[in-house]
Amino acid sequence: MNQITTAIAGLEIGEPTFCGGLTVFPLLSRETSDLDYLLLGEGLRNDLVTVREVSMGGSVPDVEVENRADRPALIVDGEELVGAKQNRVANLTLLLPAWKTTIIPVSCVEQGRWSYDSPGFRVTDRMQFASGRAERYASVQQSMRSEGTRRSDQSRVWSSIDDKAVAMDAPSETGAMSEIFERHAKALDDYVRAVEAAPDQLGAIFSVAGGSYGLDLFDRHDTLAAFLPRLVRSYGVDALERRADGDKAVPASAARDFLDRLSAGAFDDHPAVGLGRDVGIVADRAIGGALVVDETTVHLTGFSNPRAARGDRDGERVYANYHQRRDALRRRHAS
Repeated sequence: MNQITTAIAGLEIGEPTFCGGLTVFPLLSRETSDLDYLLLGEGLRNDLVTVREVSMGGSVPDVEVENRADRPALIVDGEELVGAKQNRVANLTLLLPAWKTTIIPVSCVEQGRWSYDSPGFRVTDRMQFASGRAERYASVQQSMRSEGTRRSDQSRVWSSIDDKAVAMDAPSETGAMSEIFERHAKALDDYVRAVEAAPDQLGAIFSVAGGSYGLDLFDRHDTLAAFLPRLVRSYGVDALERRADGDKAVPASAARDFLDRLSAGAFDDHPAVGLGRDVGIVADRAIGGALVVDETTVHLTGFSNPRAARGDRDGERVYANYHQRRDALRRRHAS
């Protein structure tokens, strides 16, 4: 896709910030799009957008978004929606039309609750933690290619949350991902304070413990600035867990290599749920995808080695409860 390769080719990699096992490379460009949209949080705050269950009974992999604004609303992959019958995250980035109600694909990040605590959803300052986001994104891309849907492997989403909760000593009675962030809020805020958006910044490459890489690139500087703190927290969770693996910044050449691998990947194209096209990328040791609207790459995301995000879990599809999984992980780590 020329739009994506052009967007990547025009980027400058800025001076990185390193903090506690997390290296963040700013992606800089003065080019910005003239697409006019509002962010989901802005729409909710101004009562222009409502996010709710699709019915009183609800549906785990779907929620309904009513956009009453006179411009499209942007929802970003991994953005957390809390409330209603259980917390969810968006399965991919969507630009939803003005004056329209759209059913969007989501994944549950609160396995143990299925009862209303509010009529609708609200957004938070969190996104799904990066390793879980990479794993879910890979399964969504696979379902898009094989079935034409945007479904995740929900069992694996729950499993990754359970594993992370065990590793970070953040159990939740309802299996809520939010507990991980709340338990480590102070440390995650330290990461956020260390990473500031540059004036010409459109995106960032993140490296955790000198190993796994992630990328988020937006079409506008203000969109990046709005999401950068959430992205830093997302990768910060993984950095906190893996800080014993190494505390050394990675070179800019490694970040450039990751960009080049994504740009050289194979692309596939699908009509988006809302406006535009969903583009999937399969590259050497990496996957990615983008929402492209009117020849503009609204959001590009990528992850290195998405299968490695699962660690050494086998492929078993039946998952034990939190305490069983905690004990199993402890036994495995002790062996």
